[in-house]
Amino acid sequence: MELRHLRYFVAVAEELSFTRAAERLHIGQPPLSQQIQALEHEIGARLFERNKRRVLLTEAGRLFLVDARRMLALSEQAKETARRAHLGEAGELRVGFTFSTPFTPLFAKVVRRYRQQYPGVLLTFQEMATLPQLARIEARELDVGFVRPASMPLPSTVAVTMLRRDPLRLVLPADGPLARKKSITVKDLADQAFVVFPKEAGTGIYHQILDMCRAAGFSPTIAMEAGEPSTIIGLVAAGCGISVLPSSFEGIHMDGVVYRPLVDAAATTSMLLARHADGGGPLVDAFVAIAQAAVE
Repeated sequence: MELRHLRYFVAVAEELSFTRAAERLHIGQPPLSQQIQALEHEIGARLFERNKRRVLLTEAGRLFLVDARRMLALSEQAKETARRAHLGEAGELRVGFTFSTPFTPLFAKVVRRYRQQYPGVLLTFQEMATLPQLARIEARELDVGFVRPASMPLPSTVAVTMLRRDPLRLVLPADGPLARKKSITVKDLADQAFVVFPKEAGTGIYHQILDMCRAAGFSPTIAMEAGEPSTIIGLVAAGCGISVLPSSFEGIHMDGVVYRPLVDAAATTSMLLARHADGGGPLVDAFVAIAQAAVE
């Protein structure tokens, strides 16, 4: 059964005349009659009672008309959905983001603008560290991701767009001696214990802390590890050590903790927008374009 058979049937059912239906469909009456007969043969039921004076729907025809209209409507809906998806106006976009991303005003601005311009697109969000995001983008299980610089070279299958640079911040106990210093360098941290993300968490900041400390001539003492930034900040407040985090986390206010800048030039991080290097279609292209426009 083809969609044209359904259109032919609906036209005859609505006109109750093969002549008028043929004119409406812009085909000859004999071919129309043949198609209706073929449809009835395929279904195994008569759809019309017809004689020289009139055409009437049978009970089977009346029931079939309801479903035929529904199927035609669904076919039009399917075409419209495909068209909108091709234009980037419909479908699902899977967005990843690191722990620090929601604290950055840029993230909210991009998501808000995208929702306003493409209300028919379903946005789904997944919070995870940089390396897991890159792996999922490479496997096409994620469409775009807000990531930080990784501890290893990017896979050739992943492309990134620079969005912004953020300074790193020292997270310090409010009553500690470092909190009273006006200028702090990485060298000043040599005798400090650090609270950091676990190495296996896949965050770029873990390796950046190690690299900065080694460049300053020492290896950091890792006192504790925690998988959540709020937990890290809480452990600093509890006197378990100090930490280094992107400045966006300054939005987490906690008694007993202060944030201080590091004067070292290397004490910065970037926010990147990652996607598959082969492109992700119009949905991804539109999201990237909106993100770039929001930065500008």
